[in-house]
Amino acid sequence: MKTFFNVEDLGDLTTALAEAQEVKKNRFAYQDLGKNKTLLMIFFNNSLRTRLSTQKAAMNLGMNVIVLDVNAGAWKLETERGVIMDGDKSEHLLEAIPVMGSFCDLIGVRSFAGLTDREYDYAETIVNQFVKYSGRPVFAMETATVHPLQAFADLITIEEHKQTKRPKVVMSWAPHCRALPQAVPNSFAQWMNAADVDFVITHPHGYELDPKFVGDATVEYDQKKALEGADFVYAKNWSCPGVVNKDDYGKILSKDMSWTIDTEHMSWTNNGYFLHCLPVRRGLIVTDDVIESDHSLVIPEAANREISAEVVIKRMLESL
Repeated sequence: MKTFFNVEDLGDLTTALAEAQEVKKNRFAYQDLGKNKTLLMIFFNNSLRTRLSTQKAAMNLGMNVIVLDVNAGAWKLETERGVIMDGDKSEHLLEAIPVMGSFCDLIGVRSFAGLTDREYDYAETIVNQFVKYSGRPVFAMETATVHPLQAFADLITIEEHKQTKRPKVVMSWAPHCRALPQAVPNSFAQWMNAADVDFVITHPHGYELDPKFVGDATVEYDQKKALEGADFVYAKNWSCPGVVNKDDYGKILSKDMSWTIDTEHMSWTNNGYFLHCLPVRRGLIVTDDVIESDHSLVIPEAANREISAEVVIKRMLESL
């Protein structure tokens, strides 16, 4: 596996989930794979779970790990071609990338959407430059449009806790005080479409995700109707994806607090479990009583980030 951005990169999901359980039983069984190998983790944006879980996963596999915070200690990087670099950016990404590649065997990249230029964000300009110029296998630690390590961990968590063979999984938009990217909901939708679940997306009008991620999911604008009988509720905010009106891309179109997941919302479900990628804004996305309930899976879900990362890195090491 040379790149990891989408669910298709992982191949058969049943096999991948079985491998995840195997890794979880013995996280240190494959240390020889990473001996004398180095993972470079590059962060253009802040991180907690991704940084800790991915570094831990690489260490489980015997790897050396280098962490580079581009905006804290490195030269500011220019990403555009044809510019006159007379501002505060001292180095171009096209020189920096091959240099980075010379010091490692694998590269993980985290770079958020700017939420001002939809075409630029959805072209995945930055991470694709790493794929093209680094000479190394590259995986996403969240990009402008996808967060596959999170979605894989979400799926692992659902598989571990499902009570029926084909559970109903609902991803519900929830209000937020800031404009957030669509990477997490995009990937969650993509992975749920590939899994054996009954998948429903619910959100206000104007928040329609890109059709390539929505796939065959049922889209329901009535949140209560969507949540009825749900086995899992994945709450997540995202800003306008600009599908209906490209001029609205990245904007907050609604702050409707009636979409906040509370006890009443969960009462509409089939005694459903609550999921969220974290960090979460309490009182906006979810109420205290829901996230602290015994049906909240946010902590085991976050812990499974180590497992999803280890499976991905393991496969990349096996392909070297």
